[in-house]
Amino acid sequence: MQIRSAEFVKSSKHAKDCPEAPFPEYAFLGRSNVGKSTLINMITGRSKLAKTSSSPGKTQLINHFLINDAWYLTDLPGYGFARVPIPIKKKWEHMIKNYMQNRENLMCSFILLDSRHGPMKNDLEFLEWVGSNALPLCLVFTKADKLSKSQLQRNLSLYQKKLSEQWEPLPRMIVSSSTTKDGKEDILKLISQSNKIFVPPKPF
Repeated sequence: MQIRSAEFVKSSKHAKDCPEAPFPEYAFLGRSNVGKSTLINMITGRSKLAKTSSSPGKTQLINHFLINDAWYLTDLPGYGFARVPIPIKKKWEHMIKNYMQNRENLMCSFILLDSRHGPMKNDLEFLEWVGSNALPLCLVFTKADKLSKSQLQRNLSLYQKKLSEQWEPLPRMIVSSSTTKDGKEDILKLISQSNKIFVPPKPF
């Protein structure tokens, strides 16, 4: 898939405020500081589409971008270690979960995990919630270029072993690097395949 156009549509505080849903939609989310904005910019080929920051918690709303005039990319707030008060964290968590449960055109959520670490509690808890709600997902392991091949394989194996305790089969996994652009084609291929089977929600 070639990205010909990528434009910001709107930011929303609630799922009910999101744009109309005639297009298939793909959400990107993960623990704060996982490299989400950088990954979004990498796969779209737009260096400033999503705002990057050295301070976790930059994304605070549901941000919609229209890609190729054909599908939505959604940038969601991070969870976990953002340096914000607990009430705000809970507000973001409710926003994310309400969106994922109620957005009818959501084809897949790309959940980003930092490949430099093994399984982490807040990631596992969120994945358990996604699985218990039978929501479509794909795991994207970011920052793979920061590790040796043996270190990367070790951490991936730890995740596979931990997830296999509750998942059968395991979720789809993609290894990525915004520096080397690894994973870009795999992500876009999955989106392209999903676009072909999308059925627009029926209007009320």
